[in-house]
Formats: sequence, C-alpha cells, structure tokens
Amino acid sequence: MTDSRLRALLHERSLTRGDFTLASGRRSSFYIDARRTTMSGEGQVLIGALGLAALRARGWTARAVGGLTLGADPVAYAIAHAARNAGVALDAFTVRKTAKTHGTGRRIEGCFEPGDAVVVIEDVITTGQSALEAIAVLREAQARVLGVLAVVDREEGGRAAIEAAGHAVAALVSVSELGV
Repeated sequence: MTDSRLRALLHERSLTRGDFTLASGRRSSFYIDARRTTMSGEGQVLIGALGLAALRARGWTARAVGGLTLGADPVAYAIAHAARNAGVALDAFTVRKTAKTHGTGRRIEGCFEPGDAVVVIEDVITTGQSALEAIAVLREAQARVLGVLAVVDREEGGRAAIEAAGHAVAALVSVSELGV
C-alpha cells in the first residue's frame, strides 16, 4: 500500500536522530528532512498519488496547490503531476520568502491568479508558522484558501495553530506513525 511505503521511505531517507535546532528555534532529538523523500523519484510518485487522494477525501477542489519555498515546492509539483495524469485540472505555485526585487516583483510565482481556490502545501508542520505565512501572502493576493496539506505532521502544535486560525489541516503521515 502506498501510505505504508511513504512511511517507510520517510523513515529510511528523511528521519535522523541526534541533537538539532529546528527552524522554529526549538531543540529536537530528531530531524525530518522531508526533501530527501519529496525530491526522490519514488517519493514524488507516492506523494503525488497520496496528496491527490487527500485533496479528494477532504472535498478540496483547488485550482492550484503550493506553499512557502522550498519545502512545499516538490510536493506541490508532485500533486499537480498526479492530478494531470488523472485528468484533473490542478496546477502549482510557489510563495517566495520575500518579493523579487527585479522583473515582476512577485511573491507568488507559477500558476496562480487572484481569486483562485488553493490548498497550501507543507513538507513538515512543526509550529505551523510557514503555512500561516503562506496563507497570509495568498489571502492578501485574494486567494481562497481551502486548507493545508502536509506530508508530515510533527505533532508539536502546528496543526492546532493552523486550525485555530480557521484552516483545516490534513497530513499524509504523523511523526508518531514514523515511530518517533
């Protein structure tokens, strides 16, 4: 089954034990570098299929998926690719950490238009701050945010923070499912 294979792949490729400082500043005895899975060929196929299934299960009919670069990028692309293969119109976008200082000066790149229904993508949710930042940028650009989809929920309060802000959250895998 693909969800058990995704868990195994994340465990094999992305989970490291040790002493780490997370982006939030918190200390942790483990680190999940989801990019080692989300940027792999097998991970792309699994995440694309599972992500599309999660969108359908939630009833989220999005025009596009994406989130804060870099973690969200391969996940959004995998889901958009899986959607295309399934005959579903779904594109991807990237939210830059800061607006470009040249060219169009956009903060949202790719396939996004004001008014689009979108799902915000995360590779790993810890505090929820990256997703909330992406949501703020997208709402300012007049997006209709349907919810947040993460590959991994670290179960450290991020889901609750996002839900407290009024946004539904779905995760493909929880950290407890990885045996942490």
